[in-house]
Amino acid sequence: MDQITLGDVTVTRIKEYYGSVEMGPADFFPESPDGAWAEHENWLAPDFLNPETGECLSAIQTWLLRSEGRTILVDTGVGNHKDRPYAPVWSRLDTDFLDNLAAAGVRPEDVDVVVNTHLHIDHVGWNTHLDGRTWVPTFPNATYLMPRQDFDFWNPANNHQPVLGRGNQNVFEDSVAPVHGAGLAEVWDGSYRIDKNLRLDLAPGHTPGSSVLSLESGGDRALFVGDLVHTPLQLVEPETNSCFCEDPAAARKTRHKLLGRAAEDNALIFPAHLGGRGAAEVERDGAKFAIKEWAGFSRIA
Repeated sequence: MDQITLGDVTVTRIKEYYGSVEMGPADFFPESPDGAWAEHENWLAPDFLNPETGECLSAIQTWLLRSEGRTILVDTGVGNHKDRPYAPVWSRLDTDFLDNLAAAGVRPEDVDVVVNTHLHIDHVGWNTHLDGRTWVPTFPNATYLMPRQDFDFWNPANNHQPVLGRGNQNVFEDSVAPVHGAGLAEVWDGSYRIDKNLRLDLAPGHTPGSSVLSLESGGDRALFVGDLVHTPLQLVEPETNSCFCEDPAAARKTRHKLLGRAAEDNALIFPAHLGGRGAAEVERDGAKFAIKEWAGFSRIA
């Protein structure tokens, strides 16, 4: 298992996918400072940037936490067999995610809590699976924690116009609504205490309901920040947003705030999609930040 221990909590990395997202930095991160990718290519490649094709590399993964006797999943990836007409790289996948989860000793019925940091296409997919022709909750004994702002924003009945356009099409219907309809969703607002070690707080910008999961146990600290950080370039160039941020100004403000908190607390930053070592500690570098140390996970391949 690819696992580290933080205080009384174990954190295990569960892979679904690693590879190209079929976008280069200019498209994925149009706000990148001029020359930043070239300046930092010596450490961005090969884990986060393919130097031959110029495409960004991304991991779709779930963080498995064991805390106070409970099994907790942070984000659930893309999922299998889902029709994603406007996101073909994620359409109708057939991955070994559940086998990888089983290899870590977890069956679907063992999961107690599912945290969706936000409700984008690549964070809720394994919330459900096909049973015949019906989407049903994958983790039947879990409470699924979903931020209220995102639940309302992505509900097609509310007719919001996201920057993703139709990129999130079908996601609410096949990965969110079935869980809510089954009575397993807890839609929260403001903050939510999971246990003595884990707390959810809103961290808006990337989406209206983007959230961060804080871990504090013993002397260890960690922040699971979802998509506020897509690439480690954003750790050293925190003004840089992805093209998928609904409120760019709020995303920048939230990113600066969380990175500042991480630097002060020596907290590991766990973005949702980093390949390589998966997580990192940061330190202040003037008005920016620098990577202090990578986490102890093996490099994903």
